[in-house]
Amino acid sequence: MTNITTKGLLAVPFVLNSQPAVDYDDAKTQSLDTMARSARQRYAEIFRDVEDLIIDEINHQASPNTKSKLNMLVPTISAFFTPLALEDAFYHQDSIRAISSRRFVAPSFNDIRLILNTAQIMAMMRPKLYRSLNVKLSPGLELLTFDGDVTLYEDGASLHSPEANPVIYRLLHFLAHDVRIGIVTAAGYTQPERYFDRLSGLLVAVKQSTTLTPKQKSNLIIMGGESNFLLVFDEKAEHCLRYVHRREWVIDAMRDWSETSMQSLLDVAEAAFHSCIRTLHLQAKVLRKEKAVGIYAADQSQKLTREQLEETVLVVQQVVESTISASSTGEPAPHASIPFTVFNGGADVFCDIGDKSLGVQACQKWFGGILPSRTLHVGDQFLSGGGNDFKARSACCCAWIASPAETVSLLDEMIALQAKVS
Repeated sequence: MTNITTKGLLAVPFVLNSQPAVDYDDAKTQSLDTMARSARQRYAEIFRDVEDLIIDEINHQASPNTKSKLNMLVPTISAFFTPLALEDAFYHQDSIRAISSRRFVAPSFNDIRLILNTAQIMAMMRPKLYRSLNVKLSPGLELLTFDGDVTLYEDGASLHSPEANPVIYRLLHFLAHDVRIGIVTAAGYTQPERYFDRLSGLLVAVKQSTTLTPKQKSNLIIMGGESNFLLVFDEKAEHCLRYVHRREWVIDAMRDWSETSMQSLLDVAEAAFHSCIRTLHLQAKVLRKEKAVGIYAADQSQKLTREQLEETVLVVQQVVESTISASSTGEPAPHASIPFTVFNGGADVFCDIGDKSLGVQACQKWFGGILPSRTLHVGDQFLSGGGNDFKARSACCCAWIASPAETVSLLDEMIALQAKVS
């Protein structure tokens, strides 16, 4: 919602300052420069105002019985764990994307998404002092968590080697600086070899590193199935990963989940998937896992369409929610207390027990209780419907990327900021 709201605010100065009739030629350079300077100033003022609104919201978060101006304007706004350095981030992205020099294309959703990403990492890596901030915060970076597909590697691909996957070198850099790394993925396996197939390049690079200490190497973990399976790097293990029993890492909110309740939820979801296959005439098969159920294309050469996938997400989500809110006996459903996630994986749809907010919190607990303000989750699915990274926003700071290349660029920005501070 912050992206959409800010995009609307920037539309007015774009309309007032752009000069679409002016050509890009030397004779009109002065006119174009004037337009760009004016637009740049107005855009910066808007980002500064939004930055102040967020600080006011953070102050009000400490007083639950009061509402901030931002909360009244955007009731669905999420919690903020740090301020956002929006004005500085705008200047940085404007120097790269020439946002204020454009005459025909207004500041876009992607422009604002990238500005928000930069603002978030600036707030964590190079925090400023705000006189108007009444709450004591503790920004910094201790834990980086990542989605897998489309974030660390292309959809359905893997991390085979540092040469083919430049993100590996960046992850090694952060491990060497004592930042913990958690890969919080929907892929739900208890067998380490299944994760090794996807992450072999990273795992082998960590194992072979002569600069990382044993402690730093153990700071790489995988949280599978959103929040269901924890594996820790162990260079002595056959596939460099050691499975950790649930009782050793589960957070308090998950302790009372019974196996019967979880399977009850998956039963309902599975029935909903079968209903979608019949009603939407999907050429798909149902796959039931230990903590998840979903559908995938029966013929891998004939992918399910985006519309089919999104309709299935919404149907399954609505069906499961309806069984939680009401039952034929008047008693709560056995799975009423079990959180779940239904998401569009691009080529499939799955319903998982738990969600990424719980997965991130479990990672934070595993490393001794890392604060949300010192945790950054990087993912590509932050749309409220069908995006499984969306719920991570309630557990930590987040960055919304659209490709593995953007992840590399984001990490390079962070490394540059880290170098300036040190």
